Amino acid sequence: MKAALATAYGGPEVIRIAEVPTPTPKSNELLIRIHASAVNAADWRLRRADPWFVRLVFGPIKPRRAILGVVFAGEVVEIGSAVTRYRQGDRLFGWTSVMKLGAHAEYIALPENGAFAPMPAGMAYADAAAIPFGFSTAMDFLGKAGMIAGQRVLVYGASGAVGSAAVQLARQLGAEVTGVCSTRNVELVRSLGATQVLDYTKDDLSAHRNGFDVVFETVGKLSFAQSIALVKDGGTLILGSDLPADMLKRAFSSKGGKRVKVITGTASGTAAHMQHFASLWEQKHIRPVIDRTFPLERIQEAHALAESWHKVGSVVITVP
Repeated sequence: MKAALATAYGGPEVIRIAEVPTPTPKSNELLIRIHASAVNAADWRLRRADPWFVRLVFGPIKPRRAILGVVFAGEVVEIGSAVTRYRQGDRLFGWTSVMKLGAHAEYIALPENGAFAPMPAGMAYADAAAIPFGFSTAMDFLGKAGMIAGQRVLVYGASGAVGSAAVQLARQLGAEVTGVCSTRNVELVRSLGATQVLDYTKDDLSAHRNGFDVVFETVGKLSFAQSIALVKDGGTLILGSDLPADMLKRAFSSKGGKRVKVITGTASGTAAHMQHFASLWEQKHIRPVIDRTFPLERIQEAHALAESWHKVGSVVITVP
């Protein structure tokens, strides 16, 4: 099968397309023909070994797992002898897991109890691949925040994969959502359900001090002090892209005398998440945002766009 291999750490140029053996499913596994995947922050950070501790887990000199890709949408083509939950022809979407990776290829073998679920009828593979990362991350963090209806929520980076999902999910939970993005994405964020949209190139965020019950910083562009300033006393700050160095810096940062719950760490999806997103999509309550779609052969371009900090929503890979 064809796969995109990152056999060294570095920029997008380290990725190459090569032929590798097609996996054979174990008794409890499914062999899935991948039709679409996405290049997310997890992929390009692992490829760059950014942050440095990536090397401690994935290999000190080069990646132990050369095929990146943590999300997929595809079709079951073979099942193991012990599989009971799925059958050939089922269309599935979800996560491979950050430790397994492997979705930037034509096939992948996954255990039937993995973090995926059936795709709704009528959902395109590209749309399905754009949902898991952003929506699972947003749902996980919003859940940890204990957000309730009627709260005022600010989403910084509201046009990204996580941000665009957070706007939609917070609205579904009954929040009054303010999105922050660049000028070109104001109308997009408003169309996703934001009650108010602030343009970070023009609007003064300091005018909104102490204005929000929950502040969800999805891109790591606001300082800790700026973020805290926006949260009400007793509110919650979600740092969705905090890296270890950021966490250490935050530990010695002042909250300005406020009682603020700070949430950080990593997030991943579950099969239940996928089932929930499938239902929301069928009811037209959510929609994935896709910046561009590239064929697998152009995955270097996809990685370059994904780490440019200028993408809108997700960058999708199709596997013809």
